Amino acid sequence: MFIQDMQQWMLPIWLGTWAFVGLTGFLAACMGKANGFVRWHVAGLALPVMAAGVGLFARADGVALGPWQADGIGWLMAFYIALLGIVIQRFSVRYLLGDRHYGRYLGWLTWTTGAASMTWMSRTLWMEVASWTAMDAGLIALIALAWQSGPVRAVTKLTIRRLAIGAFAIAIACLWYGMAAHRGDIAISLARVGDLPSMVRMGVALLLILAAIVQAGGWPFGRWLLESAVTPTPVSAIMHAGIVNAGGLLLTRWAPLLSVAGPLPHGVLLVLAWASVGIGSGILLVHVDYKRQLVASTMAQMGLMLMQCAIGAYDAAIVHLILHGVFKATLFLRSGDALPPPEQVLARSRGTKRPSAQWPVALGAIFALVYFAVEPHAWVRALSALMLGAGASLVARQARSMREGRWLGVAIVLVAAAISEGLRAWLSHTIQEIAPDIHAYPVAMAWPIAAVALLALIGFAGAIVAVRPDAAVASRLYLWLVHLGEPRPVAMEAHPRHLRRYEQEAVLR
Repeated sequence: MFIQDMQQWMLPIWLGTWAFVGLTGFLAACMGKANGFVRWHVAGLALPVMAAGVGLFARADGVALGPWQADGIGWLMAFYIALLGIVIQRFSVRYLLGDRHYGRYLGWLTWTTGAASMTWMSRTLWMEVASWTAMDAGLIALIALAWQSGPVRAVTKLTIRRLAIGAFAIAIACLWYGMAAHRGDIAISLARVGDLPSMVRMGVALLLILAAIVQAGGWPFGRWLLESAVTPTPVSAIMHAGIVNAGGLLLTRWAPLLSVAGPLPHGVLLVLAWASVGIGSGILLVHVDYKRQLVASTMAQMGLMLMQCAIGAYDAAIVHLILHGVFKATLFLRSGDALPPPEQVLARSRGTKRPSAQWPVALGAIFALVYFAVEPHAWVRALSALMLGAGASLVARQARSMREGRWLGVAIVLVAAAISEGLRAWLSHTIQEIAPDIHAYPVAMAWPIAAVALLALIGFAGAIVAVRPDAAVASRLYLWLVHLGEPRPVAMEAHPRHLRRYEQEAVLR
């Protein structure tokens, strides 16, 4: 009896906790640099984390309150977003201290994470559109806080134009679908999606795919994501709390519609996501700016997540977005450690022999084949096998160039890979328990095979470039990727004295 009462009350309690921290966030924004109150606000962010955790483990599913309704995936994402949000805000308490917009940053961070959580608890179409729009509005406000900077103004305007495309797409999709289904309740209308005309199903699916691609910074809309590196580090980190990775959740929630929308939406999603993987991975490998590397990696990883949605592997997509979000947010928060001492960079040896690329490629191929051989009938596993093989190849190539600790580094990477695989398997099992219908929307076998072939094509091209880096095609590809990854001139801040000061520090040491 107590458990049932608790399940009924968890959704109102969770909404109440967000209302409370929303109020404290507003007060923090108004108080500006009141550091004491800010710490109380950040401490209060533990309330949504605890409420979502209790709702998740108590299985408080199916409870409705106005335009909101709780389910397993909603509780999981609410817990993930709130937990990542409180970590980032605790980091921001010191990192942003002294900034003229100190309180506003924390207030808008709270707004953005709260709206992201509300999106996946929405019961009605209009609440989903409103929460999605509020989430994007919060992100834009965070980017625009340093409006006095010319590059920030340029990036803000570009972000508004790009995210507006996604917001309008999801708004039109929900309006069209609601008018066709004569219902505003998402779950009820999706249960009868087969009764809708084929044109409605296909059109709404394409609009949802457009919104997911834009939100993830995928090709050809990825410029806003690449130039978002101009924002402070906590803003770059908070993007992974259910914001840039919201596209995977959107498509997962609308899986019943995508499963009956026909082959065109799946084909469009697969091709665009594949292009995002290739371009993002290429920019990651050719650029030297660390934050730009991280953003390009996000572009590639979100493309892979959307490819998983295209082949119906929605549970793998959710696992991907959670693990990638935690990992990438951590890298952003630790990005200050990526800058080496000046003397180490300026005194680097010029006679270092280029490491061979042939045996690392072979080692990566062996890793991929062994991983796939465990379940050769599961083509979805082949996607993970390809990524594992590529990672093993890169690690082996880097290890070859190390003079000391080479094999210790390789052993640490292998142990970390084993732990990561165990965590992935546990998360996948958990998602299948809290959302047992997630495997009810299979796709034709041709789609997983096509996805594996497309990713293998990227890997094959990368292997050729690694073996023959001096070829003319490799040079053209390198310059093209550098051009794609470079920000526009208006989005760059000029620092003419920065390099000179860096050299002076090296001389003084």
